[in-house]
Amino acid sequence: MTEETTTLTGPPVREWPALDLAGTEFDPVLAELMREGPLTRIRLPFGEGWAWLATRYEDVRQITNDPRFSRTAGMDRQVTRLAPHFSPQPGSPAWADQPDHNRLRKAVAGAFTVGAMKRLRPRAQELLDPLVAGIVRDGPPADLVERVLEPFPVTLICEVMGVPAADRPQMHAWAAQIVSTKGGAEASAAAKKGMFGWIADTVRARADSAGDDVYSLIGAALRRGEISEREAVGLAAPLQIGGEAVTHNCGQTLYLLLTRPELMERMRHQPEARATALDELMRYIPHRTAVGLARIALEDVEVGGQLIRAGDPVYVSYLAANRDPDVFPDPDRIDLDRDPNPHLSFGNGPHYCTGAVLARLQIELMVGTLLDRLPGLRLAVPADQVAWRRKTMIRGPQSLPVTWD
Repeated sequence: MTEETTTLTGPPVREWPALDLAGTEFDPVLAELMREGPLTRIRLPFGEGWAWLATRYEDVRQITNDPRFSRTAGMDRQVTRLAPHFSPQPGSPAWADQPDHNRLRKAVAGAFTVGAMKRLRPRAQELLDPLVAGIVRDGPPADLVERVLEPFPVTLICEVMGVPAADRPQMHAWAAQIVSTKGGAEASAAAKKGMFGWIADTVRARADSAGDDVYSLIGAALRRGEISEREAVGLAAPLQIGGEAVTHNCGQTLYLLLTRPELMERMRHQPEARATALDELMRYIPHRTAVGLARIALEDVEVGGQLIRAGDPVYVSYLAANRDPDVFPDPDRIDLDRDPNPHLSFGNGPHYCTGAVLARLQIELMVGTLLDRLPGLRLAVPADQVAWRRKTMIRGPQSLPVTWD
């Protein structure tokens, strides 16, 4: 990691290159920034200038709960970033500040409550069972990503959203391209144009629907004048894309179990402890590359003893916060009995992941069902031969070849 001399007050600006990491390796640059922190200044491969990076748990929580740090103000700034292209969707809750953020999320909140997910669980299991049964029928080996981890989240989120079966392959292709950094700005723009156009047509068509699928709920909110059409698209797209993250987060979780026999034995033989164990695995996995979306300080704010000036861009790292030793003793060790475990894997504050309960449900079902129905589940290739996704913002195995008894 190189260092830039600067005449500005504050720590030096550190270059954070786009590393091509495999497995569940923790980003070594982020680890170094954590040691130098709690706040450092970084420059990512694209965009302009530098940004603050908060890595300590309490600082991350402060920033993500403080309205003086604005997502909306970042929409018009070419803040230093990981992605080569930058085209924030106007109307998206991801870029909204209060009170607009709550107004937008209210339109879909009912579809993602704990109660709604409990009602969804039997249907989700119905969709998962044939996929696992197909693996059992065909016999080993099998690629878990191809056979279960991709099709199940895609099918379930499409069902929750209300995407007709005929349109689901295209929706999956658009979503996969949007979260990739391959193909550059042109490929990403084409995927977004296709998906956003489909969403706009669908919510207009369902404006008078009484259905409980998400596109009908958004269409009804559009009809009532609670959101605009642009906001409807911005609201739906991140939810639709969320299935991609579930695939890769579950892939990392299973990879850890398949490469650490003591974890696999514990999960297999103590099903009553799986929920607690999955919390720890979600805390531990490096689910993304670098950082997410920036915030802009609207006024001078002190964080962790460091003055952040009005107009400064700020990133938080949930990955780093999840390894803060002041909150998680011995943070680089997987402790399946860790309790409490207030990890921030689904975010924090107003921008806490809308689909967090759904994501958790899917990972629980996939891990539990695979362990219960594939006795002796293990990798079919050496661990270092597992192929990992490259040039992507969401990390995970590209394939996960397994065998079983």
